[in-house]
Parts: sequence; structure tokens; C-alpha cells
Amino acid sequence: MRHQFTHALHELELKIFAFPRLVLVAILAVTAYFALQIPALKMHTEFGDLLPQRHAFIRLHNEIRDTFGGANQVVVAVEVEDGTIFTNDTLALIHRVTQAVDSLSGVNHNLVSSLTHRTSRKIWLTEDGEMRSQPYYDPQRPALSVDELDALGKEVRANPRIYGLLVSPDAKAALVKAQMNEAGAIDYEKIFAELQAARAKEQAAGTKIHATGQPVLIGWVYTYLPQILQIFLYTLLLMVGLLVAYFRRFYGVALPLVGIALSSVWGLGFVSKMGWNLDPLSLVIPFLIAARAMSHSIQLVERYYAELETSRDGRVAARAAFEDLFRPGALAISVDAIGIAVLALGAAPINTKLGYYAGFWAFSVFFTVLLVVPLLLWLLPAPRNTENRRGWAHAAVERVFGAVAGRRAAASVLAVAAVLFVVGGVLAARVMIGEAEAGSPLLYPDHDYNVSSRAINARFPGSEELYIVARTEEKGGLKRPEVLRAIEQFQHHMLLDPALGGTKALPGLVRAVNGLIHNTDPRWNQIPESASAVGGLLFAYMAASPIPGALAEFLDADERDANLVFYYKDKQADTIRRAVHVAEQGIAKVGAVEGFELRLGGGAIGVNAAINDAVDDDNRLIVPLVLALAFVFVTMSYGSLHAGWLMVLPMLFATVMTYAYMGAMGIGINVNTVPVIAVGIGVGIDYAIYIMNRIREETAACGDLGRAVRIAAGTTGFAVVFTAVTLIAGVIMWVLLSDLRFQADSALLLTLMLVLNALAAMLLMPAWVVMFKPTFITKARLDEDGVLQAASRGGRQQRGEDEGEEIRNEGSPQRAARGRHADARRRRCAHGLRRGRRHSERGGARRRGL
Repeated sequence: MRHQFTHALHELELKIFAFPRLVLVAILAVTAYFALQIPALKMHTEFGDLLPQRHAFIRLHNEIRDTFGGANQVVVAVEVEDGTIFTNDTLALIHRVTQAVDSLSGVNHNLVSSLTHRTSRKIWLTEDGEMRSQPYYDPQRPALSVDELDALGKEVRANPRIYGLLVSPDAKAALVKAQMNEAGAIDYEKIFAELQAARAKEQAAGTKIHATGQPVLIGWVYTYLPQILQIFLYTLLLMVGLLVAYFRRFYGVALPLVGIALSSVWGLGFVSKMGWNLDPLSLVIPFLIAARAMSHSIQLVERYYAELETSRDGRVAARAAFEDLFRPGALAISVDAIGIAVLALGAAPINTKLGYYAGFWAFSVFFTVLLVVPLLLWLLPAPRNTENRRGWAHAAVERVFGAVAGRRAAASVLAVAAVLFVVGGVLAARVMIGEAEAGSPLLYPDHDYNVSSRAINARFPGSEELYIVARTEEKGGLKRPEVLRAIEQFQHHMLLDPALGGTKALPGLVRAVNGLIHNTDPRWNQIPESASAVGGLLFAYMAASPIPGALAEFLDADERDANLVFYYKDKQADTIRRAVHVAEQGIAKVGAVEGFELRLGGGAIGVNAAINDAVDDDNRLIVPLVLALAFVFVTMSYGSLHAGWLMVLPMLFATVMTYAYMGAMGIGINVNTVPVIAVGIGVGIDYAIYIMNRIREETAACGDLGRAVRIAAGTTGFAVVFTAVTLIAGVIMWVLLSDLRFQADSALLLTLMLVLNALAAMLLMPAWVVMFKPTFITKARLDEDGVLQAASRGGRQQRGEDEGEEIRNEGSPQRAARGRHADARRRRCAHGLRRGRRHSERGGARRRGL
């Protein structure tokens, strides 16, 4: 079966080179089609794409976001340095800021709250027993006197729905909150621009205006897009410089860049054609795929120059490079594409879209690099200088990484890897799902956003809210006393969490109004004994407010759903996990109340809890599945379980060590890092497949496994090292230049993954081959197509002259060419052996002092 498959591939190779111009024209036509789609490409963040829609918390979030609000809340704080906010100037400033926030694009005007907003009202009982209300602040009134300002401060402190929640306990800061409408697309860039303009306009000496919340965070990310594109340009220029320094030949520089350009056009055009958007925080994924395109191009061009030195014929060299690398290259690209496409199984829509378009992008490398580069080399004139210069760097790489050709060195490498694997496993267990620190890890701690977050959380119960919905079956069911007592019991249980800053719910309002109508006698601050009495209190409260929606923050119009709000100071993984755990315990503790239930969980805390659950599930699914698929594909391609294990070994080592680094550095796994990890894992398989295939080729030609490892290290291995160094140099640009912390941290993580994958492919995998001598390598032979096959059990292994002579005698011109290619490989092996002996003799003479 496998022989039939490789024979079919061989026939495909023949057809490709039979019509090279036709193949190139077809690829260029597809490229032109995708290029026409790129102008419609959009780059923005869709909040809904981050949400795992099947999660119970997100289903509740979708139900209540228009009634009680969602996770897209703008929180602005006005803080005074001296005195309190109860001055005419400061109150006027708070009012102007409130009006500016209420005027933001896409704001839900029914869910705006502030001390100076029309919904914040003083309620009192008249001498006639009538309940009246008026706003705490009226911009039409003349300036307040000192006594009036003092009285206003006392009235605010007496209202638990304002004091502590919208006015800080020290009266030095006031909050303005507004929910965004999440039903349609949220224009974060526009909202942020409007808010920043308002902050700049109202900023004055002696006051600070802080801003936080999801729209503010994403708005800040958008401000770095020009810098991101600038870094991309610098990275490209650096890569061009390194290609020039490495190859010092036109084809060596131009063709990898052509491969990157074509694959990028295919990928970006596909995203645009599907009507999807590029998320600014996911741009590292296209960068990695483009880098892989360059990696395959470098391997092809490097092999072309090596074959050109032997054959002195450009077309023969191009054909030989293609035939040698087509199967391992196609395998590496297929595993890459399938591994990336696995992301589509993730719960969040952003990963589903990413899996589809990034998987297509990765597979496009098959056409835009694996076919285009050899065909261009075949059509273009051969270089006049056919010498393949090998400098000190080649010798150094062969000397360092070829050392594993010895059994003692190989055993040492495996022993060190085993120790690192165990230690890494312990550290990897510390990795947490979600945010590992307060504020946003997307930005640096001293960024305005994180400074604002700390300032707000220092003076208020918390800027991050958890919504828990109390739901009854019948209309008006929330007025039942047993329901209100169950809600209050749940609130008391939640307050056992030391991270909880405060809570707000309907029972507190009912108690306050009941006491108010009884001349503020504290003995009446209790829940009435009948639903009708509760209904009367709620009606009195609404009647006292001449504006609609007086109770909107507490319950819906049918009085079926009530919103319980709990305030937290951050969205750290531990905070969210503890909040959900305590809430689940509280729900169980409340017990059964007929026709009543408590449901988790909306708000920023609830939404992020759902995202963290989905990330945890995705991480447990995607990473093992990528490794399993790599094992299956390589096993089927080589017809050997040992081959599959050899590919998984370096990937598994690099993965464990990556998680170990994250655990040691306190980097959490979130919706943005899972794709980076999944795509980064696959980088190693490109390196490992090319090196393993070269070891196999040279073993079949030389019959000396140790020598084959050294040749592979000095040829294919050097291309791997150069590719890794080039990619690392490009990634380091993000560390040095990016003001977006997530990009810098991701760059460091990617740098580590690139180093680990390169080292595992160059040292760990060859060391295993040397120690355990897998038969699919040591007993490989050439079949009638000139394709390496594992020798049948008990069969004779054919190498060197026998292989070349047997294939030449087949009579086919193509097979004759393969025979000459086998002879050339044998001559290279002999040349390499002589050069290695001369090197050893010179080294021995130097040691003897001759």
C-alpha cells in the first residue's frame, strides 16, 4: 500500500516537471484572484468571536446583556487630589464626564450610572406621607453654598446604593459607568477616540480622570496597529539582510521572499473572501505561517546549490532538489496545516475562524513554495558559479550538532533531555488557565489602562462585576418574601469570599424603602411578610422617580429576573475560579425554593469564567490532538511507528519545556495564547522531518549512520539553524520595539519555542536514531522509482553503486536521471568521508604538536 502511494507521488512529480510553465501559470492565476480580494480585508476585534457560545454562562450573558448589561462596560473615575468631590467645580466636572460617557457611540443609555446622572436620586418622605425624589445634582441650579454642599455629602453617604459604589468611601472619587449595546458590532476604535477626547478636554490641575473596561482595553490595542505594521516592516528588512548574508546569491534571497509573498497573498485573500476579519492580537499567527514558508524555501534553495555543485547543471540540480524534498516537504506542510486546522475545534468562534484560514494558509505553502521554488529554479538560468561555498559557520554547526553521531554523546543528550523533561513536567503543572495578574496582561503595568485599573480598585469595591440572575417562573415572582430571603442568604454566603468587594441586589432596596416610609426607623429595614407589601414598596419607589427605568438596574419589567451584582477588583484566574466556586456552593446552600433558581453568570467575571473554561478544554484537546495527528501522518508516510515517535519526540519535549517556562514565569494560558502555542508546536516538525529524511538518505548512500548524522548536521541542519536564527532575530524585534506587552511576551515565548524545536530536531532526534538505530532508517533502500523504502524483513539492503546501477538499467530517462542522482549522492558521501578523515588527521597532528 505504501509503495503504491509513493509511486503515485513519483508520477505526480513527473507530471509537474513535464508542464512546469502550465503549473506556474495556474498558481499565479490563483494568486491574482486572491490578490483582488485583499483590498476588502478588515482588521478589527469582534467581541462575540471571543465567547464560547455553547457555554451556559454565555447563554445567560446573551439573554441578559440588553436588560442588565454585559461584559463591555466603560468605567471612568474622576479623582481629586485635595479635599472631596463635593465642590461646585468637581460636581460640574463629574456631570460633564457623565454626559460625555452617555454620548459615546453604541452606549446603552438605560444602563448609565453616576452620581450626577438622572437615575441617582435623593428619596424622602413628605409630611403628608408621600414619597418624593429629586436628582442629587441639577446642572440648572445655581452654585451650591458651603452648607448645601456639606448637606449633599451627608445625603450621599446615607444612600448605600450610591455611597461606596459610585462615590468612594473617602469621598475623593466618583465613578461613571456605562454599558455598551452588544447586539450589534461594537466600534471600539470610535468609542475609545471619543472617550480619550473627553478625557483630554476635561483634564485639569488637581484632578485625575481614569478609564478602564473592555472597550477601553481594546481601544488601547488599536492604537498600536501602526507600530505593529512598522515592526513587521523592520522584521522583513532584517530577514532580507540575513538571507543576503547567508546565501550571497540572488536566488537564495529572492526565492524565499517570493514564497513568503505568494503564501501571504493566498492567506490574506482567503480571509477576505470568507468575509472574516483579522484580529490585531492574532497577527503573530500569520507571521509564523509566513516564517514557515521561508523555512521550506531555504531548504529547497540550499539543496539546489548543493546539487548544483555536484551536477553542474541547473535543471538537474532543481529536479534533484525537488525530488529529494518533495515528499518530506509535503508531509511537513500537511502536518502543519492539519495541526493548525485543529484550532477550528475550539469553543470560541475566533479559534474556529483561525483554524480554517490559518490551516488553508499553511497548506498553500505546498503550491506557493514547494512547487513554485523548484519550478522557477528549473526555468531560470543556472548560476555561473556552481561552487557551494561552505564557511566556518557550516563547519561549526557540523562540529557541534554532529557530535551526537557518537554513542556516548547521544546517550548524554538523551539523559539530559530526560532530566529536563521531568523537571519541566513539574513546572508545567503550575501553568494556570486565565490571567495571572491584576489589570490586563496585554499592556505593561505602568500603562495608563493598568494605572487606571489600580486607582479605581483602590477606592471602590471593584471594577469587575459578576452578574448572577435570580429567576422565577411566574410574572411578579420576585416580590415573594421567600424569594427575597433566598437572594439575601445567597448574598451573605458570597460575602465570605475575601476577594469580594461588595454586592448590590433587590433585597437591599426593599429594606431601605421599607425603612424610609416608616420615618427611617431602622427597625423597619426588613423584608415584608407578603408579596403584596413588597409590591407596594416597589411601586412607591417607582412613583417617587419621574423617570422611566427606576428599577432597571435591579429587575426586569416582568419582575421575573433580578440581577445580583458582585464587585471584584481583578479578573485573575484565582479570583474567577474562587468566585464561581463560592457561587456554586451558595446556590446549593440556599436550597430549593418553589419556582425559583439562581443562574451563573454574566458580567465581566462570568464571561471570563466561561472563556477560561473553554480555553482549558481547548488546551486539553488541541495540543494532544496536534501531537497525535503528527504521529499518525508520519507513521503512515514512512510506514513505521518508530518514525512517528521520532517526530513526536522533539515536539513533545519542546511543548513540555514551553509550558515549564510559562509556569515558571507566571504566564497564563488564555484565548490569545492557545493559538500561539498550537501553531508554535508545529514549527519543530518541519525541522525534524527534513533532518530525519536527510539522515535516511545519507545512511542509504553511505551505509554509515554516524557519518549520515554528521552530513545531515552540516547540510540540512545548517539550513535549520539559519532558519531558526532568522526567525528568532525577527521575533526579537517585537521584544525590543513593541509597546504592546502581549506582543513582547508572545515574542519571548515564540523565541523559546523556536530554540527548543531547533535543538530538539538537531540533537534529541538524531541522538535517539544513533542509540536505537530504527530500521526504517538503517535498512532503507531505493525502489524502482528511486524512492527510499524500508527494506522488507529478511530482504537484502541495497546501497551505493548497486542502487544507481539498478535504477539506470530500468531504461526510463527519468529513472536514469535518478540513477545518476544516486551516484552523485554516493560521490558526495565519499567526498565527505575523505574530508572528515583529513579534518581528523589535521586535528590529530595539531594535538601531537606537529
